[in-house]
Amino acid sequence: MGPEIGLLGLIWLFVLVWAIIKTAQARVGVFVRFVWIVVLILFPVVGFLFWIFLGPKG
Repeated sequence: MGPEIGLLGLIWLFVLVWAIIKTAQARVGVFVRFVWIVVLILFPVVGFLFWIFLGPKG
């Protein structure tokens, strides 16, 4: 449990922030954006994987 855990956590945080920003900018309804952002925040790993395959496009 060295500094690499912290670095991976920081990288993961940047990935999640990027996904949330992309979701907020998507051209879909407000409710859909809200649901995706909540899923990404509450379930970061599984939510991100679902977001990649099923998330809002555009």
